[in-house]
Amino acid sequence: MKYSLLVLSAPDSGSGNLAAVRFAEAVIDGGHQLYRVFFLDRGAATGLASTVLPQDEQNVAGLWSALAKKHGAELILCIASALKQGVLDETEATRYEQAAATMLPGFELGGLGLLVEAMADSDRMLTFGG
Repeated sequence: MKYSLLVLSAPDSGSGNLAAVRFAEAVIDGGHQLYRVFFLDRGAATGLASTVLPQDEQNVAGLWSALAKKHGAELILCIASALKQGVLDETEATRYEQAAATMLPGFELGGLGLLVEAMADSDRMLTFGG
């Protein structure tokens, strides 16, 4: 079965983002395909590299980054949402004359068309957060 996920909550706001990454791991471990994970609204903060968490909090963004590295998971940050939260890749950092990119490895910026495509091409689309 082919799954896609929509993540709406920030990694530091409740358990929605953590539940999403755990579900993504279970999908892969279960032999299913994780087609795409799309981060929208506050969920786009997941890709922000400059976030520093207290030692007793789970690094959810790091879990996503590791998932992308290990399994090639496609992690798409809504470009409009990401820019509002200061998440920039090299191209956007240059365009907006910022000193450096602020996006974690494993994430990409993309438009809502990629979310629509994920909905159309997946057997199941699940939403986490709200």
